[in-house]
Amino acid sequence: MTLIKAAESNGPPPKGLMDAIISMGIEASRAGVLVDSGGLTPTAVGGRVRIESGKLVVIDGPFAESKEVVGGFAVYDLASRAEAMEWARRFMSLHIEHWPGWEGEAEVRQIFGPNDMPS
Repeated sequence: MTLIKAAESNGPPPKGLMDAIISMGIEASRAGVLVDSGGLTPTAVGGRVRIESGKLVVIDGPFAESKEVVGGFAVYDLASRAEAMEWARRFMSLHIEHWPGWEGEAEVRQIFGPNDMPS
């Protein structure tokens, strides 16, 4: 899974970037490696449920304490970490090309499957 993190104050992405992301998604789908992807709404319409001192605490967005938030994700079915890093690199390169000055990161994490759990 690739998680895209950035400051929420960046605002919505430019159309050129969105068009490039859609093209990359079509390519990944045709290659049979894209499982799912999407963008997330602003934290202002979200919420969090946290455990603090053994109690549940519900927090309505926006989350002022967060410098960066997850703004989107992509789930790939790939054979290796190297392949996942290459798709993430390509995705982030689109940002350099289509959104000069944007800063953020793509975090790549493996999703645990039934065969990945310790016995």
